[in-house]
Amino acid sequence: MADVVLIDAGGTNIGSVQYALQRLGVDAAMSGDPMRIRAASHVILPGVGAAAPGMARLRMNGLDRVVRELEQPVLGVCLGMQLLFEHSEEGDTACLGVVPGVVRHFPRDADLRVPHMGWNRLHLERDDVLLRGVEEGDFAYFVHSYAAATGPHVLASSEHGSPFAAVVRKNNFCGMQFHPERSADVGARLLENFLSL
Repeated sequence: MADVVLIDAGGTNIGSVQYALQRLGVDAAMSGDPMRIRAASHVILPGVGAAAPGMARLRMNGLDRVVRELEQPVLGVCLGMQLLFEHSEEGDTACLGVVPGVVRHFPRDADLRVPHMGWNRLHLERDDVLLRGVEEGDFAYFVHSYAAATGPHVLASSEHGSPFAAVVRKNNFCGMQFHPERSADVGARLLENFLSL
């Protein structure tokens, strides 16, 4: 069975991620201890909030360096995914830099509702075991004002005004811009696929 650790980075969605994993039969520990995180089979970086405080909390505990060095599967959820990129416009924040790219605010367009909130379709960009059982057009639940552009590490995109990265993967680092813990059967399938990596 997977030994999953949720990094305690101050995200308010940690409890709901833990509960989603419990429904899959996995009791995930929450930890800010570098040794415990390094020893896990799978690591999840959840996050709700802003990039600058999220990165500050990781740096304060030395976890920014720990995350960059991890070789086991790592999953960033929502803000946690954004922190995997090089930089965020939110607070002009240097992030972890394990996935190339910049996270930007949605265009300030009078017709575009921000934050982007609610169910939106996933468009599959490339084949990957992380997406096994997910179909073109399946829905996931999003809540965010910032997003990364599509690019070579994007497995699935979604659209709000223009296309943006919904699922990314670079080597062992994976990210989901939406909340898999709130995305019903699709979210559960994606979490199961992550745990199978």
